[in-house]
Amino acid sequence: MSNKQAFEAIYQALAGLEFAEVVSYGELARRAGLPRRARLAGTALRQASASEGANWYRVVRADGSLAFPSGSEKHAEQRGLLEAEGVRFHQGKVDFDALPERAAPDADRALWGPPS
Repeated sequence: MSNKQAFEAIYQALAGLEFAEVVSYGELARRAGLPRRARLAGTALRQASASEGANWYRVVRADGSLAFPSGSEKHAEQRGLLEAEGVRFHQGKVDFDALPERAAPDADRALWGPPS
């Protein structure tokens, strides 16, 4: 798969994120069919146009921290956008435990997905 194709898959996965849904770079890559390609997902987001990267702020590091330096304009922008969707933070990181449950995809995965 070329980088262009990989980026397109990442942008499609990004576009599929719902309101208040927050994922890590690695999870975004996995959803794009590119497991273990978190850095590629980050590169794709850095190079995205406004339309391709519209949901950029819903992607964070695996530990829930924002990739931008604390105190920077982009950090404040990302946190503000997430908080506007009701995403909670704990000690400066997204509180993944407080995110809304998405029962349907999890139920589908449990019923029809591969065994854990």
